[in-house]
Amino acid sequence: MTDPTGRGPGAGRYRVDVVVPAHDEAERIGACLDALDAAVVRLAAERPDVRVGVTLVLDGCTDDSAAIVREHGVDHIETAHVGVGRARSLGVAHAVRAAGTPDPTAQWLAHTDADSRVDEWWLVQQTDALLAEWHVLIGAVVPDPRDLDPEVLERWTIAHPPGAALGHVHGANLGVLAAAYTALGGFDPVPEHEDVRLVERAHALGLRVEATTDLPVVTSGRFAGRTPGGYAEHLRQTYAP
Repeated sequence: MTDPTGRGPGAGRYRVDVVVPAHDEAERIGACLDALDAAVVRLAAERPDVRVGVTLVLDGCTDDSAAIVREHGVDHIETAHVGVGRARSLGVAHAVRAAGTPDPTAQWLAHTDADSRVDEWWLVQQTDALLAEWHVLIGAVVPDPRDLDPEVLERWTIAHPPGAALGHVHGANLGVLAAAYTALGGFDPVPEHEDVRLVERAHALGLRVEATTDLPVVTSGRFAGRTPGGYAEHLRQTYAP
């Protein structure tokens, strides 16, 4: 079939932009940014010709999240509390503008969350998906074991043996080619499941959607999350006593 994103060989200089929405994540956002710093350093060592940017979207934060982000010197925007779908969209738009409107067939949009910690090699993995001409990369997430009671952690571990198939889409570990993102209409301005909706449209258009359980992102294991139907609610419904 014809590639609706218009990607072709020799698309130009590659770039990866990370977009992170945050709503009142002062307790965890520092660790998120530290992990991203390590991933940026690793990417520079392994793929020195690939440019990288990180954009934080402070979505109606009322805690110290903004101060922590400023201390880290990360590019960021502040919005009213618009919800995660709209926040991700605003972050992408800002990242593209800040990058000088790069070639969308050579730019990759990597997404994670402010309560999550990416692996040191995560940006290399995202870049490899770009170089392999994928349109969407669905990554795995695992709950932070420090947040779980031993009984809950045991239930989760039994349900997720090594090599278990990936069964969910998580905005905390998702990558999209910029041209594909545009073809898909971006994230829906919804309070949750904007990630799932985007991937559903990618499948419907016949785009190349790949999934991996390698290099999972460690995310909060809390049962009370920032969205009513997000990962926290999934944990609570599936593994709570």
